[in-house]
Amino acid sequence: MILSVSRSRYLNAIAAGALAIGIALSSAPTSAQIVFDPSNYAQNVLTAARALQQINNQITSLANQAQMLINQAKQLASLPTSVLSQIEGNFTEMKRLMGEADRLAYNVSNIESQFSSTFQNFAVGKSDAQLIASARERWQQSLSAYEHSLKAGATAVQNLDSTRTQTSTLVNTSQSAVGVLQATQAGNQLLGVQTSQLADLTSMLAAQGRANALEKSRQAAAQEQAREQFGRFLTGSSYTPTTVRMFHD
Repeated sequence: MILSVSRSRYLNAIAAGALAIGIALSSAPTSAQIVFDPSNYAQNVLTAARALQQINNQITSLANQAQMLINQAKQLASLPTSVLSQIEGNFTEMKRLMGEADRLAYNVSNIESQFSSTFQNFAVGKSDAQLIASARERWQQSLSAYEHSLKAGATAVQNLDSTRTQTSTLVNTSQSAVGVLQATQAGNQLLGVQTSQLADLTSMLAAQGRANALEKSRQAAAQEQAREQFGRFLTGSSYTPTTVRMFHD
């Protein structure tokens, strides 16, 4: 801007000087005049001044456009930090653990078929020895489910350190973001971290709910088996006394 004002003053001085020269020459004697048109010269100088001003304006416009392109490049700059692989690793670890659930796993068709035979119609056509074996099987399922729920809770807790590190990294990166794209990418990755936390919490609650459901089902089945065996004892129908262990090693 200072350069533009200086050029304008310089051109105005040139124009004024040219006009003064023209006036002086026009007042000189006819015999001393040279073939020179002052008005034409002044007009040429003014034309050159306007052309120079236009060039200066174009230079300023190009500089503004260049700055605009630089700003646009900053807005489109990609986030230099990514924790997506770490988030995916957390998901994978919890998914692997949930896939370890045995017997009555997290599958609707599997639950429908196995639950009926294990907890509902387990006494039909079974001997006393088979009933005892079924009771032990149900107890093992319940015990395994509680162990699985503990593993899910431990995995969720272990992922907290990773989540804290990821969140701190993304927050620091977003604060130094140079453009909209970087800020948006940081926000999206933070949402991914939160989603991972929710997935861990959901998995942990599902494992705990499964363990509680199996234990309640085992207790109900134990009561039904006790009634069945007591009924057989009263009627004397193929009752075979067996050794009962009250506690398990």
